[in-house]
Formats: sequence, structure tokens, C-alpha cells
Amino acid sequence: MDMEARRHDTKGESVCVMSEEITVDWRGKPSNPNKHGGMRAAAFVLGLQGFEIMAIAAVGNNLITYVMNEMHFSLSKSANIVTDFVGTIFILALLGGYLSDSYLGCFWTMLIFGFVELSGFILLSVQAHLPQLKPPQCNMLADGENCVEAKGFETLIFFVALYMVALGSGCVKPNMIAHGGDQFDQSNPKQSKKLSTYFNAAYFAFSMGELFALTLLVWVQTNSGMDVGFGVSAAVMAMGLISLVSGTLYYRNKPPQGSIFTPIAQVFVAAMFKRKHICPPNPQMLHGSQNNVPSSGLVAPSSDPGRLVLTQRFRFLDKACIKVEDGSNRKESPWRLCSVTQVEQVKILVSVIPIFACTIVFNTILAQLQTFSVQQGSAMDTQLTKSFHIPPASLQSIPYIILIFVVPLYETFFVPFARKITGHESGISPLQRIGAGLFFVTFSMVSAAIVEKKRRDAAVDSNKILSIFWITPQFLIFGLSEMLTAVGLIEFFYKQSLKGMQAFSTAITYCSYSFGFYLSSLLVSLVNKVTSSSPTNKGWLIDNDLNKDRLDLFYWMLAVLGFLNFLNYLFWARWYSRSLISVSTTAQQDPHGDNYGFTNSSKHVGDESIP
Repeated sequence: MDMEARRHDTKGESVCVMSEEITVDWRGKPSNPNKHGGMRAAAFVLGLQGFEIMAIAAVGNNLITYVMNEMHFSLSKSANIVTDFVGTIFILALLGGYLSDSYLGCFWTMLIFGFVELSGFILLSVQAHLPQLKPPQCNMLADGENCVEAKGFETLIFFVALYMVALGSGCVKPNMIAHGGDQFDQSNPKQSKKLSTYFNAAYFAFSMGELFALTLLVWVQTNSGMDVGFGVSAAVMAMGLISLVSGTLYYRNKPPQGSIFTPIAQVFVAAMFKRKHICPPNPQMLHGSQNNVPSSGLVAPSSDPGRLVLTQRFRFLDKACIKVEDGSNRKESPWRLCSVTQVEQVKILVSVIPIFACTIVFNTILAQLQTFSVQQGSAMDTQLTKSFHIPPASLQSIPYIILIFVVPLYETFFVPFARKITGHESGISPLQRIGAGLFFVTFSMVSAAIVEKKRRDAAVDSNKILSIFWITPQFLIFGLSEMLTAVGLIEFFYKQSLKGMQAFSTAITYCSYSFGFYLSSLLVSLVNKVTSSSPTNKGWLIDNDLNKDRLDLFYWMLAVLGFLNFLNYLFWARWYSRSLISVSTTAQQDPHGDNYGFTNSSKHVGDESIP
């Protein structure tokens, strides 16, 4: 069963750390710290992560080409198919996290759905190879009106294969991060430091996978055909599964605990039923504050002296701990009475939602780099040598090229240097890392706006075409900010999640990508509607010609939105840190009867303090 322990840092502040959790080996027996877990075990998971992202990214980046040229769907329909495919992957991450934490465990969830994803790649390759599973060949650019669109059995095979890939990838993604993190015991200071290193290594593996996908695998698809390209993705995914299985003897596995939502629902139901009750003046009178309270589900054992204690946030939920049957032999239902630890775990879950929401705008900016910035590059001089032109879509590889150098430098030099100053095991806390990323991403849009204004003026006024290298800075800045924000968010959610919900909490971070892309589409529609409200004004993004559109103004708007989002994040990050003020072990009597005796000298913020 999970336990929570407490220690004191050098400043005398109370810091929340986790004691050792019960983990098992592949046979279900208790794991041995000398044989199981650690970076050796996590390396096999990193192998799966690198190969999986390589396989799925190669398909995603060239999918619109296949859908148009081979299946003969229209441009708008093809774009919607790709958008729905990507969005479905990130939404299905929630399903993968839920199944893992509740019933299957990380390893079996990855293994089962990894084979589902592999099967989808194989089926896509078969369809792309067999002419009878596709409409007759036709040039969509030259003779699009006469091309026959795929129908019936052809579309059935295609969508079954495509969404097998989406289902598999969606369910595998959050568990790769969670299972790798599970290899480290956070109660051990040395392993806790290695956990932060693992998250950086995971992002390095992600960057390497993306880089190979955007270069080598896309080149194979372009020059050897999509059937070979899909087949290579299948082979790469198979290598990832081999890497996963190879580490079976070394993993420390956290057993599933049954439905993860039941203890959460019990808190809200119990608080609602007792909404008219008044909390006792002494928090020690609440259920779970004494050592004789049994534990169940996600709740830490009451015999643990370091169990979670009451905080001042969301105090209406504390009413779920009021014992109305105290002194009688009758036991209240768990849907009417919850422990303090159970309530505090739910408070943690609710508290991290604003942090998650602040990353949606970040991913809205990411959407621009994958859409409008590619169009921006298409309107520039792509010639590198006399015979070689840079494909505008390949600009997306720029952040990953720089990151394969920046991530090791960050881990090797910055983290030890910052650790000496801050005393934090990760150099800077996950919340500070997220904030730095949200701050820098604003300048990515500032750079994009300045370059677009320069490009448009040169094209319209002087009939000159700027080199495509002018838009490199916006990709470089975004790559740095993504390294900070994405890794910080995953580390934050993993460490702050409810016990037994690490995979599901990690899955929540992937939903930010979906919401960010949806918000991007909404913003484009709203901007066009507002800026074309009068007959004399045309919308900023109403034309297909960037020389007529005002993409630079749209970028400036996103820069302002990004900076406002950063200020909003600072508010919620400080609120999160300051709301973790724990209740004193000896409560002071409050004359109003409904307020607890909280002490402001003992903080439960630990890693997550924001100056």
C-alpha cells in the first residue's frame, strides 16, 4: 500500500515526500531494490518511447499526402481526417491511463495496445500495397475532378487500420512515462534525483524519434512509396515492443488497485450529503485523523504517521470527513464518510487542473508552427544549393535537432549548477520549469510576427523573396520552451498525482495537445469573423495568399495571448504553492466553530514553491 512520509529541509519547512511503495516483479513477488528498477530498467522503456514516436510521427506527418494521393479525398476532408486522427490519439490516452491504473498495470497495457498499434501499421501497409484495396490511380493535382474517391470496403479497411493505430498509440503513450517513472523510488533521495534525469532522458528519446521520423522515415515514404513507409513504421514499432519485453526481468511494477474513480466520487458524494453539517473546531475529530481508521482504495493506511493532513483549499470537501455516527456501533458507508487522506488526495487532483489549463495556449502556439509557419516557409526561398530545396514541412525538425544537443547540456551542466543554488533535486522545480517555458514561447510568436512582416513587405513592396532560414528562430525558441514546459508538466503531474493514478495523470497532460489544436481552429474562425465584420475590411486569414493576409497581426495577437497566459499561470502556480499550508497537529479552538487552527509556519509546498 502507498504511504506518505514527511521530512524537513534545510530551511525547516515541512516537505512532502513519498515513502517506499510496494512494487512487484514480473512474477508478482515483492521487487528487490538491488535487482529491479533504476535507470537500467527505465532504459528499456526509453527504447519503446523512441521507437513508438518514430513510427507514429512518420505516419502522422505524411498521412495527408497518402489520404489525398492514394485515397483521393478532398483537401478539406483529408485535413479533417488527419486532425481527427491526431486528436483521437491524445484523447484515448485517458483510456490507457485508466485501464493501467485500475486493472492492467502499465506493462500489460503497453504490451497489449502496443500490439494493437503494430497491427494497425501492418494493415495500413497491406492496403497501401494492394491495388484492390484502393481506388484506381489518379493524379489529384492534374485531374482531381475525375479521380474516384475511396468508398465502401476500401474506406472500412483504411479507417479500421488508422484507428487501430490511434487506439494503440493513445493507450501506450501515458504508460511509457508512468512505467519509466515507476522504476524510481521517490522516498530514496538518490533515486528521486534520477527520476528527474529520467524525465529529461524521456524527452531526449522523444526528440530523437521525432527527428528520425521527420527526416529518414519521411524520405523513405516519399521515395519508396507509402506501402514501404508504413511497413518501416511497423518494423520500428516491433523493435519498440522488443525493447519493452527485454526489460521484463528488471521492472518494478505497481499493481493496479481497482477503479481509480470510485474513491474520488465517494468524496464528492459524501461532501454533498453532509453539505449542511458544520465541521468540528478540532480537525482531530474528523474521520482519518486518528490511528484507528481503516484504509481502502487509494487512501494511505491510517497507521502511517505521515499520512496527508488537512489543507485550507477546497474546505467544503472536508465535510466528507464528518463522523455523524461517532460513538455508535454502526459504520457509515464509504459513500457517506471518507478519511482526511482520501479528501486531501482529491484536493490535489482538483488543484492541478488550473496548471494544466495554462498549457493549452502553449499548444495553440504549437499548432501555428505546424500549420501557418509551414505555409510561411512555402512562400520563401527554400533553395539551399543549386539542386537541393528544403521542404517547408521539414522545418518542424529544427526544434528536435537543437534539442538533441540542448537536453544533454541541460541535464549535465544546468541541473547541477542550479541544484547548488536552489537545493532542488531537479535544479528548478517543475512549476518553475513550466513557467519558464510559457514565458519563452511568447518570444517564438514575436519572432514569427517580425519575420512575417519583413517577408510580406519584401514580397509586396520589392517583389523579393526572403530565405527560409529567416523563420528558423521561431522554431528554435519554441523548441527550448517545449523542452521546459512539456517535461516540467509531465514531472509535475507524475509527482503530484494521487497515489495509484500516475498513468492517468500523465494521460491528462496529453489532452492539452488536443485542446490546444481545437482552440487554434476556434481562434482562426473568430479572428476571421471579427476582422471581416465591415464590408471594407477583409479578414486577417481569409485568403489563401499570405501576401494578402495579415498573418503577422495574428502572430502578434498570439504573442499577447501567450504573455497574458504566462501571467495567469503565475497566479495559479502561486495559489497552488500557497494553498498547501497544512493544519497544525494540535488545533487551536476557533470561536466561530467552522474554522480550523491552521499554522502558517508549516508549509506543504516542498518542491513546488513559486517565488
